[in-house]
Amino acid sequence: MSGARAWVGDWVTDEDRREAIVTDVIRGAVWVLRMPDAVLSDQWTTTDPDSLTVIRRRADRFTTL
Repeated sequence: MSGARAWVGDWVTDEDRREAIVTDVIRGAVWVLRMPDAVLSDQWTTTDPDSLTVIRRRADRFTTL
C-alpha cells in the first residue's frame, strides 16, 4: 500500500518484514511498534517511518460491515 506514512493504530510491516501495530509516534520522530498479538512490553522503535509498509489503516481495521 502506498500513500501517507504509517500512524498510530496502523498495521504495518517493518524493514525486517515483522508485522506490527504502530502504538505511538513520539514528537513525529520515533515510531513505537509492537507485534499484533504481543503485550506492550514487546515493543521496538524506528526513526525511519519510510521503512514501514502499511498493511491496513486503523480506520479500515475497525470499520463494521
